[in-house]
Amino acid sequence: MRLNGEQVTEKRLRNGYTTGTCAAAAAKAAAAFFARATSQSLCLHETLATAATTMGNSQSEFPIGALYIEEAPVARPKTAQADEEKITYSELTLPGGGNCRIPVIPFLKEGEPFCFGVQKDSGDDPDVTNQTLILASVKPISRKKLDTLKSTGSGYFLEEYPDLYLNGGPGIGIVTKPGLSCPVGHYAINPVPRSMVLGAVDEVMRQTAYEECLLIEISIPDGERLASQTFNPKLGIQGGISVLGTTGIVKPMSEEALLETIRLEIHMKAVNGAKVLLMAPGNYGEEFLKKTLDVPVGNAVLCSNFVKSAVLMAQEEGFQNVLFVGHIGKLIKVSAGRENTHSKYGDGRMEQMAQLTETLEYLELKQQILSCNTTDDALELLKQHGIAKKLLNLTAEYVKRQLEQWSEGKICAEVVTFSTAHQMFGTTTDWKRLFETWKRERSEETDRCFGTGLF
Repeated sequence: MRLNGEQVTEKRLRNGYTTGTCAAAAAKAAAAFFARATSQSLCLHETLATAATTMGNSQSEFPIGALYIEEAPVARPKTAQADEEKITYSELTLPGGGNCRIPVIPFLKEGEPFCFGVQKDSGDDPDVTNQTLILASVKPISRKKLDTLKSTGSGYFLEEYPDLYLNGGPGIGIVTKPGLSCPVGHYAINPVPRSMVLGAVDEVMRQTAYEECLLIEISIPDGERLASQTFNPKLGIQGGISVLGTTGIVKPMSEEALLETIRLEIHMKAVNGAKVLLMAPGNYGEEFLKKTLDVPVGNAVLCSNFVKSAVLMAQEEGFQNVLFVGHIGKLIKVSAGRENTHSKYGDGRMEQMAQLTETLEYLELKQQILSCNTTDDALELLKQHGIAKKLLNLTAEYVKRQLEQWSEGKICAEVVTFSTAHQMFGTTTDWKRLFETWKRERSEETDRCFGTGLF
């Protein structure tokens, strides 16, 4: 790529691994050392000693590493310059294709389940779980205990792995609302990671001809603290984070991931019986809802720049009413028909404000509007002429028309647009009725949740 006539090397963003991949790698390592100890009737220290002498060849699935015993599960950081021969690796086949080798850290203590950890590498994705320690342990259980867990436990089993049970531990969230890919009351370990973990352990057990039942537990020591920085509380996942993944790989800042998050939130609103969808582009909208309309943070679906996509998702989920609340700087773009409000798709804010000013028959202000830097600057000019409120109302009507047009008339939209700097907002004519309907729905949902003991 050339910039200002000079050749510039583009940085290629580095992929990372999902929490599901890390959990599977840790579980496979724990299973391998458990199987070695069981097959040779060794105690923990003997297992480590024989591992050091028999697993050091280059063909081994687990090359020799700096195996050590910790009195408490504290990870020793690995540096990029570390000698590869001093790191233990776990090798996996990824759901999206290809293999990976992930460094694993032993947390082995006499008399306790075999436990390994992985320090999650999210690549160049700004993921709150980056460098988080993910632990997996394995221990034998009786057939009776396994059957009890299958019928009453909060974990998972798969028919193809009849002797294995996957459980969650500290730092793994519990699902409290329907609509997710995990049942209510169960640990938030998604389907692909479940299959990865159980499949990885089963592979080791088959290779070693181990025929007893095993309990696998995934835990994340820092999970409960990290959960507050994720969507989990909003989604009804309590007490920790989720074990996620589809392909096994984390791709940095992918639009697909953002869209799937939006889709999931809309889906959960529908599953929980909502008829009116409250939507905002982002934090400005949430702050306005809280301060002006007394709506607690977390109640609106945040669609980011993907306004049209979110409207179509709402339509697919059966919503017929959408209340859309956003800052004038975003919504002026939507009023002009912009499907995605990201700046990379262009600006056009001043041009649209000038056009709407002309529609209000203030043609003499058009050139002054075009010379403004921001929508708030333009509103200041319009306030001086007494038409700022009129323009906000007109913008809201144009946005309403655009949202309904995108849904081909299947959604009735009401709109609120605001300027924080000028402490004013404009609306469509029927927004209040839809907002009152939404408030009644929320009150009824809260009553239902209290009635089920989820709060």
